[in-house]
Amino acid sequence: MAEKDLGYRRVQCTGRGSYIISLPKEWVQDLGLKKGSEIDFNVQTDSSLTLVPRKLKEKFEEADGAKLKEYYINVDASEEDLYSTLRMIKALYVISADIIRVHFKGAENVVKCKTIIKNFARDTLLGAEIIDETQEEITLQILIKHSEFPIEKAVRRMVIVALSSNRDAISALKKRDTVLFQSVINAHHDANRLGLYAVRQLKFGIERNLFRELGFRTPKEFLLYRIIVNDITNIAEDALNIVNNLSTFQKQIDDQLLFIKEPIDEEVYSQLLSFNAVAHQMFEEATKAMFKRAYNDAEKIIAKRGSFTTLETELIRLMSSKKLDPNVSAILRLMLDSSRRILDYGQDIAELTLNRTVEEICTSFEVK
Repeated sequence: MAEKDLGYRRVQCTGRGSYIISLPKEWVQDLGLKKGSEIDFNVQTDSSLTLVPRKLKEKFEEADGAKLKEYYINVDASEEDLYSTLRMIKALYVISADIIRVHFKGAENVVKCKTIIKNFARDTLLGAEIIDETQEEITLQILIKHSEFPIEKAVRRMVIVALSSNRDAISALKKRDTVLFQSVINAHHDANRLGLYAVRQLKFGIERNLFRELGFRTPKEFLLYRIIVNDITNIAEDALNIVNNLSTFQKQIDDQLLFIKEPIDEEVYSQLLSFNAVAHQMFEEATKAMFKRAYNDAEKIIAKRGSFTTLETELIRLMSSKKLDPNVSAILRLMLDSSRRILDYGQDIAELTLNRTVEEICTSFEVK
């Protein structure tokens, strides 16, 4: 239907205090609307109002859902090209690709290439499955739907997984067993998968201006969630870094390249655990305030952040006063830094919550 000016309509008030406006007769007849037909109302960012009949909206959504976004990638024989392909698959996933076909042209070891891509998809891309495979090509399809796993649920799960990976990494200092190491590695994979999925959700929502469907009140919240996802991913990344250092440390001991004469200092380790627990508590409180849109709670968290600097200073002083093995001391400082960053991430999220909700609690006024 071509654009047409249907003139102005007056807003009227009913006896019950409701405001109504009549619909243009020509528009109603053209769309075949009748008494009882439902119309979807959407407020745009410029405060204008868009009216779309329900049957028309569902028709558009059905047509849009039927068109899968499909992409085709050629992979050469070189290993460098293969890892470039993995980065390309990751980027396509983020921009909401539905189907990704990977063709191996001239690759000498196709089986190896396929295995690497399959493992990458399993460990990195939430909802990705191999739906077809030939001698020279594999096809991935992203089967998870945006409505099935909302972004807020994904981010809540990310918080649990990332903090769990950090907690296990700290515990691994004393136990140093492969089960704990693998637990952190698995949690790191899970956090990354959830993070990429969240970014995919955000990009999907931005392209279609679906901020209300994602549970946001304004489009500005897309940026807020992008920053939060990055902070949570960094927690899992720090945990993996700790475990990698611990794994190297343990291997040197097993190979008798290092000799640790004394066990881990209990006083230092106990205070490190306490500091880490405080960091976790503050981060959890910050994310709860963000999800609840609780401005006052976020304000209290920011005010409380400074008091934890004393705990960190005392722990550093205690570590310096002990005659710790240099290798153990380096790992302890790495763990201390990861806990401090969790506090900083919590403060960042609290500040973002203020930005998200400040307009809701302040009374607007006009300067006369």
